[in-house]
Amino acid sequence: MFDIQNKLVGDVKTFIQGQDEAVTQLLCSLMRFPSTTGNEGEIQLFLDRELKEMGLETSLVLIPGKLTDDEEYSFPERVMSYEGRPNCVAYRRGRGSGGRSLILNTHVDVVPPEKTWVDAFNPRVEAGVIYGRGACDAKGQIVTIVTALKALNALGLTLKGDVMAQFVIEEEPGGNGSLALLRQGFWADGAIVVEATGMRVHPANRGAIWFRISVDGKSVHMSRVKEGVSAVKEMMRVIQILEDYERRLIEDSRGQPLFEGYDAVQVNVGMMHGGEWPSMVPAKAVIEGGVGFLPNKMMSDIKRELEAAILTHGDEWLKQHFKLEFPKLHNASYAIPVNHPLVTTLAQSCEDVGLPMKVTGWISSCDARLFWHVGKIPVVVFGPGNIGYAHSTLEQIKVEDILKSAEALTTFIIQWCGLAD
Repeated sequence: MFDIQNKLVGDVKTFIQGQDEAVTQLLCSLMRFPSTTGNEGEIQLFLDRELKEMGLETSLVLIPGKLTDDEEYSFPERVMSYEGRPNCVAYRRGRGSGGRSLILNTHVDVVPPEKTWVDAFNPRVEAGVIYGRGACDAKGQIVTIVTALKALNALGLTLKGDVMAQFVIEEEPGGNGSLALLRQGFWADGAIVVEATGMRVHPANRGAIWFRISVDGKSVHMSRVKEGVSAVKEMMRVIQILEDYERRLIEDSRGQPLFEGYDAVQVNVGMMHGGEWPSMVPAKAVIEGGVGFLPNKMMSDIKRELEAAILTHGDEWLKQHFKLEFPKLHNASYAIPVNHPLVTTLAQSCEDVGLPMKVTGWISSCDARLFWHVGKIPVVVFGPGNIGYAHSTLEQIKVEDILKSAEALTTFIIQWCGLAD
């Protein structure tokens, strides 16, 4: 790094490490919004006001209703109107030539808390750790982005390239907020999706696709059981077939770069229903589940292989009486080269602020794959927090991790976008 940039690293650290109270206050304010899917409107208005007060150019971008017709659209459990539920976008415009533009993306929606967790949206602060729904998925990440932008302003830095911060809705059901912005033409030379990666740099992402399998049987009274066909028993065969397929998928995926040592491939049955009456042979059984897969497989491969597994290993009745669907989440895997400038610059920035440079694949799935596959934008996943706490009653994040991630992110922005003369 040049001398002036070494000095800037120190200036960035000095400013951001003094932001612990501001970080705590903003994160707690954000966490008090119960921004589950369909209820993101109020938090977006709040963010828009906060960002305007920072002197940023902002826009509340409406989601087009026709998005539900998009082939990449992920249907939530209940499709709701997008009225009053915009994406929030903020700009820090660059000035000069030769700089690269950047998108910083994270999401405002959270998964619903368990019914017994009555104070999920009442954040608790203990010894520098903030507890509650949204702490690490992903409101701590919102604060990380805001803190990095504050640092750029406080240091009076003018960048060559533009920085666009995107705070999107409907990430949890599969990324519809980010998809909308990409379809609306929001683009940059690179993107960082800020998620709870433990401050590791992830230029590759496991994929996940949800499936639904229905099996029809032949219903008769249980006194004539031998004349019927149990849909539940046929589904038991399906589950065995899925377990066998999981073993083959794991074997096919061994040795994938960036994913060595991770249990990142799985087939899970998460929901099951069969039959209507105890004394009847069940006429129908349904399971829903998901497949986690690595970048050596495309979603089309998984769909084809699941169907082929049932057709190859099912009995004659099953082959003629099953239906395989993929109506919900469908997150592709993705990987960009580890020597891409986006990756190497972020990794170097982490080292510059004292973080160990660790570049691996991420075994969760997120909106990053949309930037790569839909937007053709190089993308990396990075941010504070432990994803293992997400979606649980133990959800939490350390304030010091937000501060350190913001240091790395600010340093990266300076390097990536360039300083104007």
